Amino acid sequence: MLEMLAACANVVVPEATPKAMEYYTSGNLLWIVGQVMSLGLPLLFLFTGFSGWLSKVSEKWGKKWFFTIAVYLVLYIVVNTIIDLPLSFYASYVREHAYGLSTETLAKWFADFGKGTMISIISSVMFVWIFYLLLKKSPRRWWLYSTFVSIGIIFLMSFVQPIWIDPLFNDFGPMKNKKLEKEILALAAKAGISKGRVYEVNKSEETKTLNAYVNGVGSSSRIVLWDTTIQQMNTDELLSVMAHEMGHYVLHHMWWGLGFFSVTAFVVFYLVFRSANYMMRKYNKKFGFKHIYNIASIPLLLFLSNLYMLAFTPLSNYFTRQIEHNADIFSLEILKDNKAAGESFLILQRDNLANPRPGPIFNMWRATHPSLGDRVDFTNQYCPWTENKPLKYGKYFD
Repeated sequence: MLEMLAACANVVVPEATPKAMEYYTSGNLLWIVGQVMSLGLPLLFLFTGFSGWLSKVSEKWGKKWFFTIAVYLVLYIVVNTIIDLPLSFYASYVREHAYGLSTETLAKWFADFGKGTMISIISSVMFVWIFYLLLKKSPRRWWLYSTFVSIGIIFLMSFVQPIWIDPLFNDFGPMKNKKLEKEILALAAKAGISKGRVYEVNKSEETKTLNAYVNGVGSSSRIVLWDTTIQQMNTDELLSVMAHEMGHYVLHHMWWGLGFFSVTAFVVFYLVFRSANYMMRKYNKKFGFKHIYNIASIPLLLFLSNLYMLAFTPLSNYFTRQIEHNADIFSLEILKDNKAAGESFLILQRDNLANPRPGPIFNMWRATHPSLGDRVDFTNQYCPWTENKPLKYGKYFD
C-alpha cells in the first residue's frame, strides 16, 4: 500500500524482527520496574524511618548545617547506588550484550558507573543546599524560588556538560573523514550556522547502536556524531541525519526545551509544595523528623517530584515528538533527499533493534521521538517543493 501512496520516495518499512520485539518488550518491563523503584524506594526510606535515622547520623558526623547536608547526600546516594546496581548492570550491560548491541568491557562499564556516581554526589553537594536554604528561609514561597534556581542549574549544566562531563565517558574529537566533514560544514553554512562545530565521538568502544545529537548552549553548543553512525551510513544518509540535528540548532529547540522545562518545573514544584506539607502533617511521626527543611525530607521530595514528573510524561513526550518532527521537516526541506532520509531511519531500526510501529501506550509514556515507521511514512509523502509550494522552513536557507 505504501508503494502505491508514496509520492516523494518509496522506502518500505520492514516488520520488526522477533529479536527486536523481544528487546522492545523487555525494555518496557525494565521501564516499569524503574518507575516502581523511583517511587517505591523513597517511600521505603521514609516510612521505615531510615531517612530520619540517616539525618541524625549526618548531624553527628557533619556537625554544621552545610556539612550535615553533604554527609547525608553522600550516604543517601551511596545506599541508592548499591540498591540500584543490579538493575543498572542488567539493563545496560548484561541485556545489551545479550542482544548483541554492546561492545563495552566489564572494566569500562564499572568505570563509567563509578564516574556517574561521583558526578551525582558532587553535583548534589554543589546544588541541593540551595534548595534547603530556601525551604528554611521561605517556607511559603520556596517552591517559586526553587523553580528559578532549577532553571539556572539546567542552563549551567547545559553549558558545562559538553565541555567537562561528556569527555569523561568518551573521546570527542574532530571528524576523521575530512571529505565528509567538509560536506557537513557546507550544509551547516547553508543552514546559516557559522563556525559550525561537528564532533565525532568514539562510541564503538561500548556500543553498536547509532546516534547523533545536538547539545550545549552558546559557545559550548555542538553537533555530535557517533562513529558507529559514520560506519553504517553512506554520505547522503549521514547528511540527512546531520541536517536533522542542524534543524534543532537553527530552530532553537534547546531554548524551546528550556522554556517547556521552566513551565513544568513551576507546576511540579508547586504541587510538591502542597503535597509535602500535607504528608508532613500526617506522617511526621513515622518519618522520624518534623520539618520539611530537615535534610531527611529528601526521599519525600524525590517521591513527589518523580510522581508528578511521571504524570507529566505524556505531555513532555508529546512536546519532544513535535520538535523532532519539525527537525525532520527541516532536514527534508534543506536537502530534498527523501530517499536518503527514509533509508537512514531503516538503518536506525536495524542497528538499534527498534520496533518501527509501537502502540499508543508506548508512544504516550516512552516515545520521545515519532516512531520510525511514522517518520518513514512522512518522508515518503512530504515534498512540497515538487509542486512549487512554500517550504515551512525555507526562510532559513533559501
